[in-house]
Amino acid sequence: MDRGPLPQGGGPRFFRYHADPGVFLLESCVPVRAFVLLLLLANLLFAAWTVWVAPSRTVVPGHVTPGATADGAIRLLREAPAEPAAAADDAALDLDDAALTCVSAGPFLERPEADQAEARLRGLGFAVRLREARETVRVGDWVRIEELATPEDAANALAQLQAAGATDAAVLGADEGAGNVVSLGVFTEPRRAAEAATIARMAGFEPRTVERTREADVFWLDIDRQASGGLPALEQLGADDPARVPRVELRRCPIP
Repeated sequence: MDRGPLPQGGGPRFFRYHADPGVFLLESCVPVRAFVLLLLLANLLFAAWTVWVAPSRTVVPGHVTPGATADGAIRLLREAPAEPAAAADDAALDLDDAALTCVSAGPFLERPEADQAEARLRGLGFAVRLREARETVRVGDWVRIEELATPEDAANALAQLQAAGATDAAVLGADEGAGNVVSLGVFTEPRRAAEAATIARMAGFEPRTVERTREADVFWLDIDRQASGGLPALEQLGADDPARVPRVELRRCPIP
C-alpha cells in the first residue's frame, strides 16, 4: 500500500511499497534522472579527454637491475633506455616528376671521387655543377652498453663480453647521461653492427646502436634535368653500394 501522498507537479516523489513483504518500487524521480544524465555526460567527457587530449604513455620494457654487489655482479643505474626511433628518411624523390628540375647527388668525401662521378654524368649528357659544403656525415653504427653504475661494473661487463666473443670491446668510462659505457665498436657495415649486438645479447646485455657522425668538408653534384626530360639514377653515378659510408643519395637541389 502507499505510504504518504504523491504530490502533483515536478516535486520529489516517495517510495511505493509493494503488496509483497520486502519488495518496494522506486517511482521515477526528476532529480535522480538529472543526476544520472550528469553522470553519463561526465563519463563521456572523460573518455573524450583520454582519447584526444591526455598524452599517451608508452610502456618501455626495462632491464631488471640486480641488487647483488659481489664480485662479478653488474649493476645498472636504471632500466635500459628505449631504442631510439629510427629517423625517417626524406620522402623518395620522384624522378619522373616534371616539377623536379634539378637533383643533388652526394655527399662525396674526396674530390677525385666527385670528379669521377661528374665525368660519368657529363658523358651521359647531363649538365653538372660541383658544389662544396660543410656537413655532418655518417661514420657508421656504434654498438655500446650503457647505464653501468660504476667503473667496476663496466670492467665486469667487459670481461663477459670478451668471453662471449666481442674481442674489440673496450671500456669508455663515464658518459654524460649514459653512465659508464662499454663500446663494442663502430661499424661501417650494418651486418657487422648487428652481429656485435647479437653477441652482446647472448652475453646477457641489452645493447644500444647509435649512428656515429662527424663534421666534414664534402662535395655535391647539382644535376639539371635533361632537355629530353631525364634525371640520373644512383646506378648511373656508380655509387649505389648500400655499404658505402657516407651513403650517396639524391636530394632536391638547394634553393639559390
